[in-house]
Amino acid sequence: MILVFDIGNSNIVMGTYEGKNLIKHWRISTDRQKTGDEYGMLINDLFRYQGVNMTDIEAIVISSVVPPLVVPMVKMCERYFRLRPLVVGPGIKTGIRIHYENPKAIGADRIVNVVGAYEQYGGPLIVIDIGTATTFDVVGEKGDFLGGVIAPGLGPSADALFQSTAKLPRIELVPPKQIVCHNTIQGMQAGIVYGYVGQIDAIVTRIKEELGVDMKVIATGGFARMISKESKTIDTVDHFLTLTGLRVLYERNMPEMVQSK
Repeated sequence: MILVFDIGNSNIVMGTYEGKNLIKHWRISTDRQKTGDEYGMLINDLFRYQGVNMTDIEAIVISSVVPPLVVPMVKMCERYFRLRPLVVGPGIKTGIRIHYENPKAIGADRIVNVVGAYEQYGGPLIVIDIGTATTFDVVGEKGDFLGGVIAPGLGPSADALFQSTAKLPRIELVPPKQIVCHNTIQGMQAGIVYGYVGQIDAIVTRIKEELGVDMKVIATGGFARMISKESKTIDTVDHFLTLTGLRVLYERNMPEMVQSK
C-alpha cells in the first residue's frame, strides 16, 4: 500500500492506494505551524479510525506548494512510517516533456495534475485546478505540458472584496438563483461566483482559439463541482486527479525510491 500527500495552500489531501485503486482518502487543513510530530499523531488517529495500519504503508509520495512544510513532512514520514518519501520536484521522472522557460518554477501540483490527467483521459487537455489559486494547464496530444495560465482563486477574490470594503460582509460562496439580486449578500455571491465562471469560460475559449484544437476540459479542486455546474466549458470534474498523478509518479520512480524501513 502506498500513501500520497498533496499539500496545498489551504488543505492537505491524502490517499492510500493498493495498485491503481484508491482505498481511503482524507482532507485536513494546511497548518504551517504544525510540527512533524503533530502531523504524525494526526495521521495516526485518522488511520486508526479508518482501520489502516501505519506499518501497511510501503512507500510515500509528497507533492507540496508550501515549502516550509516539506522538511517537517519528510521527517514525519521517516519517524512514524520509517520510510523516506519521494518528493515531487526537479530530478524525478515525470514521463512528460515540459515546454516552459524555467521548468523548476512550475508548482509541483501542476506537474502532478498534468501527469494524472493524461494518464486517465489522454490528450489534448486543459486541466483547471480551482483552489487558493486557479491554474489552467494545457496538455498536448502526446502528454506534453505546453504551458498555462495562473489566476486568483475564488476564496482569495472574495476575501479581497470583504477586506477592502468597510460595509460589505464576508459571505458564503454559493451561486444565487438569479443574476439580478435584491440584497447585498446575493449581489456579492452573483458577482463573485458568476464573474469567476465567466473568467474560466473566457480563458478556456481563448486557449482553444489560440491553439486551434478542441480540447477536453477537466476540473479539480475544492470549488470544482460548484463552478462546473455553471460553466459552459468544463467537461469533467475529477476530485482525485492530483492523487492519481502522485500514484503514477510513484510507479515511474519505483526503482529510485529509497526505503529506510
